[in-house]
Amino acid sequence: MEMGRLHQPVMLPQIIDALSPSDGDHIIDATFGNGGYSRAILNEADCFVAGIDKDPDAVLRANIQMQEFGNKFKILEGSFSTIEALSANTRFSSPNAIVFDLGVCSTQLDQAERGFSFKSDGPLDMRMSKEGETAADVVNSMSEKELADIIYAYGDERASRRIARAINAKREETPFVRTSQLAQIIRSVLPRAKKGQSDPATRTFQALRIYVNNEINELCEALLASERLLGEGGILAVVSFHSLEDRIVKRFFSQRAGFNAQPSRHQPMQAQIQPSFKLLPRKPILPEESEVAENPRSRSAKLRVGVRTSAAAHSNQDALKMMMGRD
Repeated sequence: MEMGRLHQPVMLPQIIDALSPSDGDHIIDATFGNGGYSRAILNEADCFVAGIDKDPDAVLRANIQMQEFGNKFKILEGSFSTIEALSANTRFSSPNAIVFDLGVCSTQLDQAERGFSFKSDGPLDMRMSKEGETAADVVNSMSEKELADIIYAYGDERASRRIARAINAKREETPFVRTSQLAQIIRSVLPRAKKGQSDPATRTFQALRIYVNNEINELCEALLASERLLGEGGILAVVSFHSLEDRIVKRFFSQRAGFNAQPSRHQPMQAQIQPSFKLLPRKPILPEESEVAENPRSRSAKLRVGVRTSAAAHSNQDALKMMMGRD
């Protein structure tokens, strides 16, 4: 695929400003995708960049399109939740900065054969790594209640039970194997979208994609690992696109910066934990109106940035409960 046809990296000027690449820096682009961030960082300073991606297609693109940078760039194949293992024994084991661009790559959405989108018919797949359980497996094997729970939790879809009921009735006649089949059954039980509204299938497709790729747990693990990897002064920048993932990122940074609400008086007293991040700024950075007009994908983007302090990383178990919203 030609570079000109690849998706536009979101909030690129703000990302470069947040990372402030300097000569000799070692920076991890934890969601390589099409390499927009990696390329811009390498063009900004005489530094080194490692890109991480579990999509074999993205790894192939990196090996072809990033050759001009020689040993300044390295692609690491795997999930960003394993960022510590991937960067171990490389020059990126103690990076100066880490950046995440969460969600699905627009190139994946544009490829019907990957099964991420309802806009064009394709196999009901949605696997970023091309391995493991597909969306079709989930839709055809999960109980009606389990499906409803997934659609509600990961898609914030209020009509989740109605959708799951319709899926369950239809799959008894014919298993779901195509994106068009699923989109059609969802649209049949929901009101038609008005002008300017999202397609009725949007939330359900999002929910299935998040579930199939274990995106929430992977994000939590990646944030914790980034905290451990970054030394004092290290920068963590995260771009999110929907409320579920942004809520996790916000909770992580708020807790790490010491902005969380005081614990209940009924809970046992705990030692004061020193902030491991300083937020720059405290509120999320939003895209400029000009970018939204040119690239609608950026409309819901939020950039949160933290600078690592000298404090030790926090407990994994406590941090996971906090980010996932569990007591």
